[in-house]
Amino acid sequence: MFENKSPHLAAWILKRRLSLDWISNTMNFIDSLTLLFLTLSAVKSAHIPKAAERGPHDVIPLIEVYNKSVCQPRELLVEILQEYPEEVEHMFIPSCVVLTRCAGYCNDEMLQCMPASIYNVTMEIKRIKSQRQQNDVFMSFSEHSACECRLKKEVKEQKEKKYRKEKGKGLKRKRKKNRDKTIHDAVCEPCCDHCSERRRRLFVQDPVTCRCSCKHTDAYCKERQQELNERTCKCDKPRR
Repeated sequence: MFENKSPHLAAWILKRRLSLDWISNTMNFIDSLTLLFLTLSAVKSAHIPKAAERGPHDVIPLIEVYNKSVCQPRELLVEILQEYPEEVEHMFIPSCVVLTRCAGYCNDEMLQCMPASIYNVTMEIKRIKSQRQQNDVFMSFSEHSACECRLKKEVKEQKEKKYRKEKGKGLKRKRKKNRDKTIHDAVCEPCCDHCSERRRRLFVQDPVTCRCSCKHTDAYCKERQQELNERTCKCDKPRR
């Protein structure tokens, strides 16, 4: 009887073993898939540093610092009430908007970063007056597409004031010169050309005849043991 059952028992044991092997292989496969999934998830979520990324102790080069700081259009956070001060009775959501505006460094302290080209953008904002009054409105804001360094307002006003002051002084001098010329023309009739451009102090001119004569006389020069040069009206040393 035992011998008759022996083949059936052997078959059952073999079948059982094969079933256990299949279950084991299946579990190993599932474990492998799970491990692969976890590995891929970790790789995806992990921070992979870029080649150009700096460490906390790295120094940023001057050219990069300058290029980032120089006068140019850049995104700035601007309060809506700063752009619309007449809307002070309202609240806005959001209360600030990001606008592209000119900002940055100019090479001279007398200069400031100013817009060279301006355009408008329209944004949808929630406006609230009270708990029961609120609505969505379209609001227009100016943005800058190009910038340049210009004289500060106070510096420009100072330069213009100085220019006007100097111009006023120039006009005053010109008026005085014209007034003196008018007086001279009234006294000297007919007006004569100057006797000499170089040494006017040595000549005396008759305003009526315009005749030029020497201021010093021959006697004046002889007192100094010199001779009068009638052409130049100078007292020269006597010739030997």
